[in-house]
Amino acid sequence: MIQKLINQIKEKNAPIVVGLDPTMKLMPKSLVDKYINEYGQTLEAVGEAMFDYNRQIMDACADLIPAVKPQIAMYESYGIPGMIAYKKTVDYAKELGLIVIADIKRGDIGSTSTAYALGHLGSVQVGDYKYQGFDADMATVNPYLGSDGVQPFVDVCKEEDKGIFVLCKTSNPSSGEFQDRLIDGRPLYEHMAEKIEDWGMETREGYYSKVGAVVGATYPEQGAKLRKLMPHAYILVPGYGAQGGRGKDLVHFFNEDGLGAIVNSSRGIIAAYQQEKYASFGEANFAGASRAAVEDMLEDIRGALK
Repeated sequence: MIQKLINQIKEKNAPIVVGLDPTMKLMPKSLVDKYINEYGQTLEAVGEAMFDYNRQIMDACADLIPAVKPQIAMYESYGIPGMIAYKKTVDYAKELGLIVIADIKRGDIGSTSTAYALGHLGSVQVGDYKYQGFDADMATVNPYLGSDGVQPFVDVCKEEDKGIFVLCKTSNPSSGEFQDRLIDGRPLYEHMAEKIEDWGMETREGYYSKVGAVVGATYPEQGAKLRKLMPHAYILVPGYGAQGGRGKDLVHFFNEDGLGAIVNSSRGIIAAYQQEKYASFGEANFAGASRAAVEDMLEDIRGALK
């Protein structure tokens, strides 16, 4: 799967992923009202609006981007209708040929992590039949419980040709409360990086492994150091745009081959119509604003990588 992602990035010259994180504040009111008029003030109305919102954005941007990253919490907050919208989003993205990175941040004791890995990336057996649950291509994993929690995901990556991104140095302001703690004189995120590199060694497809890392764009100096510690791991880089990251900050997240990182933007793309820069598109053409924001992001990152 990592090679498929790399091929898409090369083909489109686009080392980016669009985060599909719909909320009531981000979706156009007219779109939500359309489904409330049809379904009433219900969870079903929000779920339908979420999928329509995502669908229009993907239709507008699919030729420019290699992947999308739905954040499952936004859907879970609306219960079963929200999760139906999540699954429909995953399936539709794959119909468009996009790679789906499920932002689920799962990680638990071994048997529970196995269930998470099978449900989100793998398959389950029911009698004579095998079924895929959510069937994403890649997923984010929380490694706090150690190898017991990560290895089931690694196993599914090998068996089902999927991929994972393990949290290493995250983009949020308080990440340093734990991740920057010194252990044997070095910050915890450096120890995590070495473990990520180790977990991935048995899964390599060519140069890169199926086990990647999450490193926030908001910490460029740490990103440069972590790039060296994880030469074979692809880095998923959140924090671009709305959280302050810019193309010039991201150069050292990439390897000399121009690969090795994929940069995420969520609100900056899907809610671009709310920004003054793209206000001329208007609420009705929110997807057009998203496409324009993708084009600007690509110009920024491509320019920085030259």
